[in-house]
Amino acid sequence: MISKFRIKLKKRPIKALEKISEPYYSNIKEALFGLAENPRPIGYIKLKGRDGYRIRVGDYRIIYTISNKILLIEIIDLGHRKEVYE
Repeated sequence: MISKFRIKLKKRPIKALEKISEPYYSNIKEALFGLAENPRPIGYIKLKGRDGYRIRVGDYRIIYTISNKILLIEIIDLGHRKEVYE
């Protein structure tokens, strides 16, 4: 049986999510909840130069870390692909 991860969002991705309009908002929210079931979905990439992973949702990116011992996924950042890596 696969254990379900908890999702924790930092303040920065919460503020970013509030500014995103439909249909991107729903797609990003669905991707966030999907990480609880599968923290390493198809297309995820381990980041270079900083800890964490990223997934793509259209033109947006979700950057997160995985803590396997405590089954926690922490969403570090979320934003448009042009701005999220700054």
